[in-house]
Amino acid sequence: MVLDKQSLKAMFLGAARVWQENAAHLSEIDSRFGDGDHGVTIGKIAALLEQEAAGWGDASIHDFIEDLGMGIMGVNGGSAGPLYGTLIGGLAEPLGEEAQIDGALLKKMLAGSLSSMEDITTAKVGDKTMMDALIPAVEAALAAPDEVKAVLDAAALAAADGAKASEGFVSKFGRARSYKEQTIGTPDAGAVSTALFFAGMASAIR
Repeated sequence: MVLDKQSLKAMFLGAARVWQENAAHLSEIDSRFGDGDHGVTIGKIAALLEQEAAGWGDASIHDFIEDLGMGIMGVNGGSAGPLYGTLIGGLAEPLGEEAQIDGALLKKMLAGSLSSMEDITTAKVGDKTMMDALIPAVEAALAAPDEVKAVLDAAALAAADGAKASEGFVSKFGRARSYKEQTIGTPDAGAVSTALFFAGMASAIR
């Protein structure tokens, strides 16, 4: 299969739905060692995703995703807006005026997303951040067959595993880093929300 505007819209709406359904859980996780508002901010981003996807008109896929990323960057509520604006906006990096996206191009989009994130953070796997889910998700996607569903499913599974693995790490970024070893046993809220993002997109294609 290939992705067009309608299927991409469904993917973003799928991500927004899963985020909305888990907003309270994300805030509960974040409340243990953070500000406790991650789910609130994710809910705002999800609402913006829904609004923009519903109103997608004649803009190309590239322009829509790029503008979406810029809009998300402006969402108030700590670092989640700029981070997810960068992550989502980065999906547009390899795109020109394509009206359809196949599995090979989708891989390039995900690689662009990771590259954009690596431009703004030095966090790696093991640092207990959203990168614990994003890096393995993109690596798994790149190793999958060049088929859209396979790419998305691989990314979603690896992101979920990465978020789960973050429970065993010590926080090295943000407010949580002051709690050091106390953070072991709790997953990173950003890693969990990243895993949910990929899960929502993948579910829309199944």
